[in-house]
Amino acid sequence: MTDPLPGSLRDPADLYELCVQSPRRVVDFLHAAYGPGGAGPRSLREDFCGTAAVSRRWIQRAREHAQPATAIAVDLDQATLDAARARAGRDAVLDAIDLRRADAIRADDADPADVIYVGNFSIGEIHARADLVAYFRRSAARLRAAAAGWGGGVLVADTYGSAGAFKLTTLHRTHTGRRGEVVHYTWQHVAADPLTRLVENAIHFRVVEQGETTLELPAAFTYRWRLWSITELREAMIEAGFASTEMHTNVDLPPGVTPTPVSDPAELGADWIVCVVGRS
Repeated sequence: MTDPLPGSLRDPADLYELCVQSPRRVVDFLHAAYGPGGAGPRSLREDFCGTAAVSRRWIQRAREHAQPATAIAVDLDQATLDAARARAGRDAVLDAIDLRRADAIRADDADPADVIYVGNFSIGEIHARADLVAYFRRSAARLRAAAAGWGGGVLVADTYGSAGAFKLTTLHRTHTGRRGEVVHYTWQHVAADPLTRLVENAIHFRVVEQGETTLELPAAFTYRWRLWSITELREAMIEAGFASTEMHTNVDLPPGVTPTPVSDPAELGADWIVCVVGRS
């Protein structure tokens, strides 16, 4: 392993944003899922926010369209929030984002939001159904409190599943950094119990510059999730007071296109990632 070049990718959070997240696409989908009419959504709550990449893009998008917007970004880890604060300052959006250290599962504030986003499979951080319903109930109340736009807010949570969801497998991809670094990304199913639906996953990174490995980060991020089914999530949303639910597989939409919910199970395919949407 050789030394990294000056200014090259070293930060696990930067590698995560490069390889895992797509804030521009997500924010466009959140606006589309909220629906047409009125002034559109203004306030976002990003639970389990990590470095708040989606909140940052939420504010940037609004400013590109000369629209007002705010975001609340919630995470339990202070170091992660410090990284989020630095990135929000770099992007000149810190003034519009309320970064909060709190347990997103049990936070009992009543701050309104037009849209609540639970991304990167973070809904799996909730392991007990009673906690899941309670979280959705508090979320529905926040959405109703906003009562903006055409009259209803949305909660969007992504999850994955398939015949292979409980198999111990790995997925490899490569990404290119801003300076031409080749980032080898590996997603690993470390452990899985189909009886409890508890899974353990890990993300590994290897950075190659000019043909030489300059950084290896095995198990840079690890997770222990309860892998909720689509049906379980939708039933919990309805029990918590949401008016309706739907699911989407296509979140990469051209501007102005309204997302079409999945109506046929065949649309999911063998391996799927979906966004489950609850409407207040």
